[in-house]
Amino acid sequence: MRQLLDLAPAAAFFLGWLLYDIYIATGAVIVALFAVVAAYWFLDRKLHKMHAFAACAAGVFGSLTLLLRDPVFIQYKPSLVYACFAVILAGSHFIGDRVLLQRIPQHTLVMPDGHWRRLNAAWAAFFLGIAALNLYLVHTQTEAVWVHFRTWGYSLITMTFVLCTLPFIARYLQERPAENESPDEPRP
Repeated sequence: MRQLLDLAPAAAFFLGWLLYDIYIATGAVIVALFAVVAAYWFLDRKLHKMHAFAACAAGVFGSLTLLLRDPVFIQYKPSLVYACFAVILAGSHFIGDRVLLQRIPQHTLVMPDGHWRRLNAAWAAFFLGIAALNLYLVHTQTEAVWVHFRTWGYSLITMTFVLCTLPFIARYLQERPAENESPDEPRP
């Protein structure tokens, strides 16, 4: 369910562009991103910061696209979001005693600090690379190529990157505790 929810903005953007134009697609993605924020609030009763940031960025850049009738603003939005993720991840190497990925609550991945730092740095570099790739596509390709790549390419590249990191983290994956057990409770 959540994976479909996360894909909804990309689908709304693509369908808006396919059926109408970049401006309808821009309006559709703004609405879809804020709907995702609201849906996660309803499901989890908390604000998901990444979704909220993406929605706000789309609201600002999308509004500029719609008001000025210039698609370059919405085309720059992915670069801005990915670059911010890269800076935040990279900055976490210098702030606090643990990198950002290590701070995310989870019970299935237990790694030494050095491995967390390498994984965090890899994700920072990945997001920076995706931000640069988006700018390259905006300035060298047609709108149609950019829309198709924005819809399908970034998801495929991200899934490929995740799969490439699996051998690195696989040996540190722990079995998830049953729902009625606490994570610290030993199993028989």
